[in-house]
Amino acid sequence: MADQQTEPVFQIQRVYLKEASLEQPNSPAILLEQQQPSVDIQLGVEAGQASEGVYEVCITATVTTKIEDKTVFLVEVKQAGIFEIRNIPEDQMAPIMGIACPQIVYPYLRSNVSDIVTRAGFPPVHLAEINFQAMFEQQQKQAAQAQAEAEPSRIITTA
Repeated sequence: MADQQTEPVFQIQRVYLKEASLEQPNSPAILLEQQQPSVDIQLGVEAGQASEGVYEVCITATVTTKIEDKTVFLVEVKQAGIFEIRNIPEDQMAPIMGIACPQIVYPYLRSNVSDIVTRAGFPPVHLAEINFQAMFEQQQKQAAQAQAEAEPSRIITTA
């Protein structure tokens, strides 16, 4: 019985669409334009503890398409997952929350973004595969650099 309480636990409790919005502020006039729109895609990952041993990981995608300075459409989707994570060493929690959980949630996000854009009457937007490990490592490196820059330099002099 004691072994069960110290066994590592990683389980998906639920994956769900937390938020979705679509805006077409310049319709219908912009739909008559013949130019190819530019597409800008922004992704963000956030994680937090929901309760003891239960965590929520959210990935937000914001897709903005424009023709010159006019927005054709803007889609924002927040896909979330609830994970039970217990008896994992503290130093392994950040990679689980920043790599493993987003890898599970991301395919659902990709599907929902494509579906919303298609239902809005546009060709689907296919979000590229993401290497969450590389993204996580880059964020860790940037955080370490920011911390190093924030610390005052120490100059030791001896008389």
